Amino acid sequence: MKAEDVIIIGAGPCGLSAAAELQDKGFDPLIIEKENVVHSISCYPINMQFFSTPALLEIAGVPFITPHDKPSRLEALHYYRTVSERRNLRIRRYEKVTAVEKTPSGEFVVRSVRRGGEALETRARAVIVATGYFDHPNRIGIPGEDLPHVTHFFREAHPYAGTRVVIIGGSNSAVDAALEMERVGAKVTVVYRGESVSANIKPWVRPLFEGLVNKGRIELRLQSRVTAIRPEEVTVQSGDSSEIVGCDFVLALTGFRPDRGFLRAMGVHAPDGDIPPTHDPETMETNVPGLYLAGVVSTGRDANEIFIESGRFHGRKIAAHLAAKN
Repeated sequence: MKAEDVIIIGAGPCGLSAAAELQDKGFDPLIIEKENVVHSISCYPINMQFFSTPALLEIAGVPFITPHDKPSRLEALHYYRTVSERRNLRIRRYEKVTAVEKTPSGEFVVRSVRRGGEALETRARAVIVATGYFDHPNRIGIPGEDLPHVTHFFREAHPYAGTRVVIIGGSNSAVDAALEMERVGAKVTVVYRGESVSANIKPWVRPLFEGLVNKGRIELRLQSRVTAIRPEEVTVQSGDSSEIVGCDFVLALTGFRPDRGFLRAMGVHAPDGDIPPTHDPETMETNVPGLYLAGVVSTGRDANEIFIESGRFHGRKIAAHLAAKN
């Protein structure tokens, strides 16, 4: 079977952007995606509004048209789906890549499994890993974190109406969730280790959150951390003192991280921690020749270092480098 020019693992915005950039250089890339197009965005809170303007989310030369200054999750799903259709991108959906191996000839063998269990092998001259990070939440490592009423994801507030909820975290996701839950009548306590919530909170959201905290409608425990979770309560440590806070649900909104083990299995130097995987920032090529990174998978521990705004340009660097090799 003839080898593909390029296989892209992941059909998120950065993977789609890389595919379009490669098309513009004369390649016909194949995308393999374990779910569907921009799956991570589909997992965002239903009512989420992007921090970025539409122009900063655009890829493939396709305008992102919306009457709003900040696009919604639904608008983003429609936009990226439209891009994949207009570009007629080749995407194998619901197929999980399990391994990438480089052969003595210099080609790559990409092993994958379809949803029905069929195992496949596809050869490629180059591979781009654009897998994102949303499947791997940052775990806290405390007793009770795996209890059934604890989650690292927030979709919508309705299931929490009239309940007691402890939110661990102080980022945009934590603040947005707290606001939505308060609106449906949940009793919300936000526990955060910092001296204040994140400085990156959306500027139009911060005063709303602070107003509800000042009115006592949301409890905010700063310089505090949850040290244990039990079925109907948590232990909150603040300095040398601790207290028990009753709750029905716990949302540990502590962020996400790329899967470093997946990269290491391919031969990429990718230690756990803050150090980014080894790659050339000018070409995005890793220490494995012909294997590239695009998007958040190229960062260190903080996934916020690279988002769609900057990760969408990685494909341009990769396409230029591959074109120069031909």
